[in-house]
Amino acid sequence: MSSKPELTGRAARLARLFPTGPGQAARTPFVLLVVLLLGGGLIGLLVLNSAVSEGAFQLDDLQRETKNLTDEEQALQRDIDAYSAPEALQRRARELGMVPGGDPAFLGPDGTVKGVPSPAPGVRPAAAHVPLVLAPEAMPDGTASTPGR
Repeated sequence: MSSKPELTGRAARLARLFPTGPGQAARTPFVLLVVLLLGGGLIGLLVLNSAVSEGAFQLDDLQRETKNLTDEEQALQRDIDAYSAPEALQRRARELGMVPGGDPAFLGPDGTVKGVPSPAPGVRPAAAHVPLVLAPEAMPDGTASTPGR
């Protein structure tokens, strides 16, 4: 007699489906494959998580830089608005020696003068004829300069 009992019926059919012999040798490569796949997956998740974290830090830096540049743009726009205000333009024009213009006169295509020209108020007649910058050909040495400098 054998040490194993004889199977009959349904148990015999099921027993034929399972391989006979040592099963440990076939399981070792499968277990190693599963362990390697799990380890590779964990390492892949770690690398992916690190890349996402680095991207989040870069995004935070870019958002901070965008905020700073937006603040600077707004400050510059306020400066432009302040310099463009009519009062500021008028004050700056007075500092440069400009005065409000008088009544204009217009020249027609045939050379006729329309209107009566008048000098600007506050302009001295002698100062009105001295140009601020002389043409190069008007200077004795051929270079342009400003009078009084």
